[in-house]
Amino acid sequence: MINKKTILIIDDDEIFLDVLGRALTRRGYFVVAASTAKEAVASCERHQPSKAILDLKLERGSGLTVLPQLKIIKPDIDVLILTGYSSVSTAVEAIKMGAKDYLCKPADIEEILSVFSGKRINIVTTGSHQTPPSVDRLAWEHIQKVLLENKGNVSATARILGMHRRTLQRKLLKRPVKQ
Repeated sequence: MINKKTILIIDDDEIFLDVLGRALTRRGYFVVAASTAKEAVASCERHQPSKAILDLKLERGSGLTVLPQLKIIKPDIDVLILTGYSSVSTAVEAIKMGAKDYLCKPADIEEILSVFSGKRINIVTTGSHQTPPSVDRLAWEHIQKVLLENKGNVSATARILGMHRRTLQRKLLKRPVKQ
């Protein structure tokens, strides 16, 4: 089924899939949901969606490995990376790989749809009220950058950062520090 209003949601959080799917259905979209990379690729081949919302951190892998597969199947698909584990390095990498945009969770339906309409709502504050990121946030982003440079290899990343692999794994399981 090829439909201009078909949207593929890829996220391993079943509740999030359901809530976002219902919100998009109410706005006239035909929603296809997938909770794994394999399901996402199969759904993209079968339904040929015009848009996709892709979680960066899936239970078994990264959305950054799914993104190129979706673009091969449907080169003109608009992919929005949506994540609770944001970092500058993954945002840059996602855009380089062909993502339309990158949003941090929680993002409401209006923010998501604004990305696809090309009228993105700017939620970043500017001017003198903007606070610099904390040291913990900078450390999180540095870890993400080094992890990306090592293609997700936790052992190599831990060696470069001078920490034990298990310590790094624990840090990666935690949510990123707020700005």
